[in-house]
Amino acid sequence: MKRRREDRPDGELAELAALADGSLAPERRAELDARVAASSELAERLGEQQRAVALAQSATNGVEAPAALRGHIEAQRRARRSRRPRRLVLVGAAATAVVAVAVGVVVFGSGSSGERFQAALVATDLQPGARADATLIRTASGWRIELNATGLPRLAGGRFYEAWLRDSAGVLVPLGTFNHGPKVTLWAGVSPTSFTTLTVTRERADGDQASSGEKVLTGRVDSSS
Repeated sequence: MKRRREDRPDGELAELAALADGSLAPERRAELDARVAASSELAERLGEQQRAVALAQSATNGVEAPAALRGHIEAQRRARRSRRPRRLVLVGAAATAVVAVAVGVVVFGSGSSGERFQAALVATDLQPGARADATLIRTASGWRIELNATGLPRLAGGRFYEAWLRDSAGVLVPLGTFNHGPKVTLWAGVSPTSFTTLTVTRERADGDQASSGEKVLTGRVDSSS
């Protein structure tokens, strides 16, 4: 008599899980492969285990956000419970482990997310009376910079302002361009722990991507924590 799915012995399910993640002993792999090839039921069970392993790997690599991952796993669990009262325990355990790994990865990866730096920018002789303050916030995409500037007249007609971060060697990294304040959002792909000077220059759309050197604001970036 053909065994029902829920009557599969635990040892067989454990071997399927080991086959899915590559940990099954070589001497057992050939035999189990042959049994899976001859049984659509075992092939389906193996597919379930392989999907659980793939989810775990995706979570470890930070491919999916925790909320989406948990929702996906919970949807699978509900579907299994509605179809079969006793599903593969190892799959459920693997899915729980996926959630734990995903949450752990995000907590670990975002340990420094939200780190903040501040900068107070003062005017140069090119733009007396201007001033600005900036908050640099670390995110998964890079450093978001919220610049609040006053005293900068609007530039147009191919003229604009450009913000930069500079390190101690004088290397400049562009952060973005704007025409007017007071609220401007910029982005940096370098850390203000190394690029500690924030400047704003006047630029012209002339095909030259280098800084014009016409600084209107400058200031040092300091940690706010």
